[in-house]
Amino acid sequence: MGIEHYNTNQRKNPWERHCQEGHEALTIGPSPRPISPRQPPAAAANPKRARAARHFVEHMEGGGGGGGTDMNAVPDGVVQHVLSMLSNVRDVAACACVCRRWRECVPYLPALFFPRNAFDTAAAAGGAADDAIGRMVRSVERLRELVIYCPFSMARLPEWLALRSTSLRVLELRMDAAAADKAEDGGYLDCIGLARGLEELRLWGVSLTAAPAWGRLDKLRVLEIVGAPLEDSAVKDAISACPNLTDLSLLGCDCSGAVSIELALLERCRLDFLGAGNCSLSLAAPRVESLEVQGFTWITLRGGHSLRRLSIAKSTGRVYKVDTGKLPDLEHLSLRGVQWSWAAVSSVLQCARDVKHLVMKIEFSGDFDALQPFPEVDLVDFFNSHPNLRKFDIHGAMFAALCQKNSLKNLDARFCIPCLEEVLITVRSPLNAEQKLNTLESLVKYSVRLRSMVIRISQMKNCHDAADDFFEEICKFKYMNNKKVRVE
Repeated sequence: MGIEHYNTNQRKNPWERHCQEGHEALTIGPSPRPISPRQPPAAAANPKRARAARHFVEHMEGGGGGGGTDMNAVPDGVVQHVLSMLSNVRDVAACACVCRRWRECVPYLPALFFPRNAFDTAAAAGGAADDAIGRMVRSVERLRELVIYCPFSMARLPEWLALRSTSLRVLELRMDAAAADKAEDGGYLDCIGLARGLEELRLWGVSLTAAPAWGRLDKLRVLEIVGAPLEDSAVKDAISACPNLTDLSLLGCDCSGAVSIELALLERCRLDFLGAGNCSLSLAAPRVESLEVQGFTWITLRGGHSLRRLSIAKSTGRVYKVDTGKLPDLEHLSLRGVQWSWAAVSSVLQCARDVKHLVMKIEFSGDFDALQPFPEVDLVDFFNSHPNLRKFDIHGAMFAALCQKNSLKNLDARFCIPCLEEVLITVRSPLNAEQKLNTLESLVKYSVRLRSMVIRISQMKNCHDAADDFFEEICKFKYMNNKKVRVE
């Protein structure tokens, strides 16, 4: 059966005509799980439901497995429920060929998913793919979710959106797979405004160098843009048109300049910007609970009182400043990068005094090009300032700062680390071996609830005898505390 032969005049029998030899313009191939920041819809998102639905189809096509049960014995509600689990166009087309009764369920399917390899190259180039997509969208009268990963023509998108503008709630498009008919100013995105009821919008490979004129999308709650060149003014205007967003993701985007975002209802935010340039972020989101940012040099957060999870990273370049204000509800904090200003590190740590899980993977400090170690950090002061810390993942400059000779100067018998349960320490150098061992011993001794300490020896570059001696001391320490300590 080929969905490319659907006749638009036969509304009651949308897939009645079967493929004729020599006339196939479309090849539906296997549908591998697509690479996406989120799970694909319906059947692809829930493999167990998809397998169950396919098993039901095969069982019915085989006459009920010889048990005397046929398709007519299955109630209409059960058939509709099972078929509603399918969204991949290959499965939908196969089910529509089984019988008239199943074919009449097609208009009630909630989702259509066109995988990357849904059409062969000839069909996509000849326009047959666009025709097939149009026929299927036209047939599914209650379409709520439309996902297109395969190549298609942007010129046909307004037609498809207009057909299902009242019912469509979720739209995901791979623009990098679209035909090369995009307007340079980003005007090809304007037609998205036809679907005023959209609640979730995900776009791959778009260009937001100019703000799209899709109007105001008051019902949109989720916006995700992947792999896009951005202009800061275009980003601001596009987000302003979606004032009620609760989830915002800009992933793998290329932007330099100042990014300003103000969203009163935002709860989850992921911003992943590429490049080594200096880019600043200003975020005003009083309800945000989870924030992950990558690639920014200056970060300002206003209204982070509800923040529970914060992750800041920069793989190239430096992080100069981070201003978050107090974070009373923060549970998870992750700081990563090659070089951070010590002022930025200390500012975040002071604001996150009640954090429960801390990840510190910063290699160097310094405000200029020269890479510098962190200043000494007093172990007693550090844990007194973070009394609720339960899980500590540390390596690089921060571990070295805790292992300086003066870091234990305030240690006394009354000191304890009340909540620490898990520690993961990465050691990459045998320098200051004695101080490092003293720090490890203090963590085990004064952490009254410690259950696990993992010491990870990673890429130790020093081939001198000191490295062997240090590793031997680590092994002795492990055997003396074998119930709590292990070495990787």
